[in-house]
Amino acid sequence: MAANQDMKRVVRQSKFRHVFGQAVKNDQCYDDIRVSRVTWDSSFCAVNPKFVAIIIEASGGGAFLVLPLLKTGRIDKSYPTVCGHTGPVLDIDWCPHNDHVIASGSEDCTVMVWQIPENGLVTSMAEPVVVLEGHSKRVGIITWHPTARNVLLSAGCDNQIIIWNVGTGEAMITLDEMHPDVIYNVTWNRNGSLICTACKDKAIRVIDPRKEMIVAEKEKAHEGARPMRAIFLSNGNVLTTGFSRMSERQLALWNPDNMEEAMTVNEMDTSNGVLLPFYDPDTNVVYLCGKGDSSIRYFEITDEAPYVHFLSTFATKEPQRGMGYMPKRGLDVNKCEIARFYKLHERKCEPIVMTVPRKSDLFQDDLYPDTSGPDHALEAEEWFDGKNGDPILISLKNGYVPGKNREFKVVKKNILDSKNTENSGPANKSASQTQSKSGAKLEEILKEVKSLKDLVSSQDKRIAKLEEQMSNIAI
Repeated sequence: MAANQDMKRVVRQSKFRHVFGQAVKNDQCYDDIRVSRVTWDSSFCAVNPKFVAIIIEASGGGAFLVLPLLKTGRIDKSYPTVCGHTGPVLDIDWCPHNDHVIASGSEDCTVMVWQIPENGLVTSMAEPVVVLEGHSKRVGIITWHPTARNVLLSAGCDNQIIIWNVGTGEAMITLDEMHPDVIYNVTWNRNGSLICTACKDKAIRVIDPRKEMIVAEKEKAHEGARPMRAIFLSNGNVLTTGFSRMSERQLALWNPDNMEEAMTVNEMDTSNGVLLPFYDPDTNVVYLCGKGDSSIRYFEITDEAPYVHFLSTFATKEPQRGMGYMPKRGLDVNKCEIARFYKLHERKCEPIVMTVPRKSDLFQDDLYPDTSGPDHALEAEEWFDGKNGDPILISLKNGYVPGKNREFKVVKKNILDSKNTENSGPANKSASQTQSKSGAKLEEILKEVKSLKDLVSSQDKRIAKLEEQMSNIAI
């Protein structure tokens, strides 16, 4: 009896203890893709419920592929790409509020925002909706605000963080005094009121970007010299991955109210691949994917000590070059799928499905609490004015059905058009002509969209009027 109780104490109850990973069959992979070889520690892949985007090798500039999720199999060499950057693309991120909008950062020091057509690319795309210029060195980090529409953060090797209002193409906040060295990563907290950064000076900083002040800081969060990562958990704590002085990989948990000591530090193994953390706020499971590793480790985070509980490891033979992580609303709830990764090999992208085995065919509401939906809680202007909004949650009970393509609006013409191009040489003239052409084209499209919207709203009014008449007749 006593032995049984001891066993209970040793084996912690968790519904995620039996999570297992499975790579999909070969014909469901994306094959013959020349994955980027750039030496930069980003994930090189971004996915949402409609598309998978992968940064690829491109001669004479930077490019990435955008494939509809169902476009599996061999990808033709001539498949259209997004190719507007003049230097290699370093990071990409899908807008959480519009599944057709993606932002990219590049070695050419610019950030570009693209609107992908409803069914994917038919021809290569070189014209972004907006170009954001403000960094003086390459831009390696791009991340959208989780709850405010059209707010985008970028960080560059100029040690600056810029927060943009993409709708107007303006840099609204520039944090340029806070990081003395290269920034390794930046993440938002759950409602986007704070950001957390990991820097080459080994410090972790929690920053209030609108007040432009550091709220909490920990110097030497990890002693090792190799890159760190820091992410927010849903309860406001910070999880970091890094290296010990002996080059052992570590996972640590911090409370921003008291950064003196870590809540817990887990040492894992000796390997030099940077651990990229992917976190699911609904289940409190964190997945660690090491660059160059051939495994994904996963842990459950709880509120009581020891806080971090190792669940299992999914291992394969092939090392990963990068990794995409599907938002919760893109998963198959009927198969009890709690996570899906898109693992990049040298020449292909392989989806990996994480499942909790359950016998019942009913909806498992303990696995799928309401999750962040695609609707934004705030407009950009409200957020910059100091408002906060929690994510707007949706139920996955009947599976997520993607809405219609929302048109992405830029209030002023492409930001490049406002540059002064008078007294310029012939080369600049031809460039400015191209820009004005693209500006005119954009204007034309926006006009058409406006007229269609007006038509829809007038029809809506007419329907309401007729319905009113009908109800009067019925009475």
